[in-house]
Amino acid sequence: MEYFHSVTLDTDRCHGCITCVKRCPTEAIRVKNGKATIIRERCIDCGECIRVCPHHAKKAVFDKLELLKEYDYNVALPAPALYGQFNNLSNIDYVLTGLLSLGFDDVFEVARAAELVSELTRQILSDPGQVRPVISTACPAIVRLIRVRFPKLIPHLLKVKAPVDVAAEIARKEAAQKTGLPPGRIGVFFIAPCPAKVTAMHQPIGMEKSELSGVLAISDIYKPLLAAMNKIEQPKPLSGCGLTGISWGYTGGEATALLRNKYLAADGMENVINILEEIEDEKLRDLDFVELGACVSGCVGGCLNIENPYIARTRVRQLRKYMPVAGSHMKDFDLVPEAYLWNAPVEYDPVMQLDQDLQAAMRKMQEIQRIEKELPGIDCSACGSPSCHAFAVDVVEETAKMSDCLLVLKNRLKDIME
Repeated sequence: MEYFHSVTLDTDRCHGCITCVKRCPTEAIRVKNGKATIIRERCIDCGECIRVCPHHAKKAVFDKLELLKEYDYNVALPAPALYGQFNNLSNIDYVLTGLLSLGFDDVFEVARAAELVSELTRQILSDPGQVRPVISTACPAIVRLIRVRFPKLIPHLLKVKAPVDVAAEIARKEAAQKTGLPPGRIGVFFIAPCPAKVTAMHQPIGMEKSELSGVLAISDIYKPLLAAMNKIEQPKPLSGCGLTGISWGYTGGEATALLRNKYLAADGMENVINILEEIEDEKLRDLDFVELGACVSGCVGGCLNIENPYIARTRVRQLRKYMPVAGSHMKDFDLVPEAYLWNAPVEYDPVMQLDQDLQAAMRKMQEIQRIEKELPGIDCSACGSPSCHAFAVDVVEETAKMSDCLLVLKNRLKDIME
């Protein structure tokens, strides 16, 4: 299988400091010969390495505004997190009107699609036969994490398309009806807060094909958009979402929109992994819904934003003051409920298994356990692997050697000298 990744490494900037190695949730990074390397099949594009790298050696791949020139009609899909990037913003229409000034012909808020997803999720949770707790699938990094590390939880995933995918389908259909253009001549662009959304466009989860034409980074369009907004005297009345939709921009927004008390919302990869382990151990069976986000504070914490996530979250919450509860409902769109559901299976991705052959895998596991007994067990990562166990796996897989462990090397030299 060929893996697309939106997270890339700039080896010229990398100092081999192992900060990213310790923080990667799927142990996808190693440091070899003083430089980090990314194991492509393990990377879930959560952006954690981008966030923590002190030398800015990790960066995200995304599309540029120039791509709009390839289409006859362009629609912008702004994420709710975008609204939290601007100081003293009291009206979302300034942002939406500003996007038209950047070359877009129309806008469709992802927050509107989020309200549709919330409505359908409420219907799904009303089914007593539904596996519980249901795990949100809005964050593609979380879904990929479950596929790689927690395959037993795949049946718990909410089999509903993410709001951006629902928004893209509706926006393309409406634009085609409005203009008479063939769908292929219409550009639909998501303005995203994180690299995982870029990967989700190229390798969709639960869908055969994405309706997106490209993904732009909030950080990349912030300055031109701000300049355009400052020139607006009277914005166009474009917004059609309510407080339910824009609340999806931060942790807890999706869960509270379900109007249920038995829910849990958590963010940050370390916390997310702890919660998934609890669900796997069947300790959270009394919950109806679990909302998980890879980024701290939710989408406002994505590494493609420019504002502090806590400040951005506060700004989004302040915008809700004069908004209706919801501006969009499923009955407003010519779509049956099945149109919002996944149309492709999501299966276990065995990138971390030792071997496809069970006997070979057992032999490797025995060898790993033997090697671990020789290691100090302090998980210092000085060897370039994230833990002593991961180092033992690397030795068995012949991508590392025992002398890479400094403490093992020190003890061997000491024995030689004695």
